[in-house]
Amino acid sequence: MYSINPFSDADRTAIWEMLVTRDIRAYCEADWQQVENDFIADEFFAVNAGKHPDPAQWNLAFSTLAHYRDEWVKQARIAADTEYAEPLEAAVHAATKLESIEIENGRAIARKQFNGEIKRADGHVDTLLWQTLYYLKHTSDGWKICGFTGYLPYTD
Repeated sequence: MYSINPFSDADRTAIWEMLVTRDIRAYCEADWQQVENDFIADEFFAVNAGKHPDPAQWNLAFSTLAHYRDEWVKQARIAADTEYAEPLEAAVHAATKLESIEIENGRAIARKQFNGEIKRADGHVDTLLWQTLYYLKHTSDGWKICGFTGYLPYTD
């Protein structure tokens, strides 16, 4: 079963659909084109927290959207080439939660959490246990991602 959008207002609904429904589908299909227009390329950058609680250990992982896109495509293709013992898209949805979106003056922060396992056909599991803070901006074309801090330690 896929995730159900918990929001009813238009802004949070649009953000949730972008960061959950569209992002998961695009990743599972290894199709960057589904999400490429969700970003503001000239404002984008991303930080990798590496699951460390100490910000001194974090690094500027992606200074450009092109750099992030290349890594995203690489990881998505690895997932697409992996034989899973369960449907990948449903399993990623089951491990994903996005219930916190703060909006103020045309900007937003969304906290997307991952907590689950995806069973592989070889008997191993892929563990998803981290959270990401997405930074968004409302534009004339709707909500867009300016950047994020990813692989933050998971907390409830």
